[in-house]
Amino acid sequence: MVISGRRPGMPVRRCTIDRGQADLDTWPYTLPAVRHVVNRGLDLDAGVTVLVGENGSGKSTLVEAIAAVWGRRISSFRADVVQRVVSEPSAEDSELHRSLRLEYTAGGPTGGFFLRAERMHSLAGVLASGGRWEDRLGGIPILDQSHGEGFLRVLAGMTHEAGLYILDEPESALSFSSSLALLQILADLRAAGSQVILATHSPILASLPDCLLLELSPGGISEISYEDSDLVTSWRSFLDAPGRYHRHLNAARQTGC
Repeated sequence: MVISGRRPGMPVRRCTIDRGQADLDTWPYTLPAVRHVVNRGLDLDAGVTVLVGENGSGKSTLVEAIAAVWGRRISSFRADVVQRVVSEPSAEDSELHRSLRLEYTAGGPTGGFFLRAERMHSLAGVLASGGRWEDRLGGIPILDQSHGEGFLRVLAGMTHEAGLYILDEPESALSFSSSLALLQILADLRAAGSQVILATHSPILASLPDCLLLELSPGGISEISYEDSDLVTSWRSFLDAPGRYHRHLNAARQTGC
């Protein structure tokens, strides 16, 4: 895969797997997307890389591992309790982070954050505990806002420091209009010199101009145009004729399929 237009200083250029630290016959290495990284590596865009694909295709598995490795990387530059909390693997995460290797740019930005929508409220106390993030949130407690409002405020706070920002399905906390607001935040992050990796099911977020759109499928990982992605074609087909899908679901239920 050839990616053009890289800017000097991008935090992470490429992901690879250390085969000596991986049991390739076990999950998650048996996932086609992870096997792709084992065999070919994965180049990232200097701006925004968007991962799309069905549930179980490996999107979250990859971004969780990248976040854990990046968290270890930047903790060597400074003590950052917030970054440590958000990047540490949870009990549900895979062991992929132990074998994943990131190729860094010497002298590149060392900021960053990993945001999963379902962990937003559990992070509220840490984000308001003082320091950089308390200032970025404007002194307004996250829990005093709606889930979507608090989520956007944290996302907007990312523009204050260049680095690698990793988002796992942020649309689950956002309305249609809030998803449009996130599109602008992603553009602002890129303009500020940050790099973003985004896993999403949202055709709105996947539409970001000039992003690198990667589709995870049984065939591995492939660069794809927005119009040709399964995400867009499936949503467009449904919105064009929802009744057709309802009839299919009803027929399947009646036949027990």
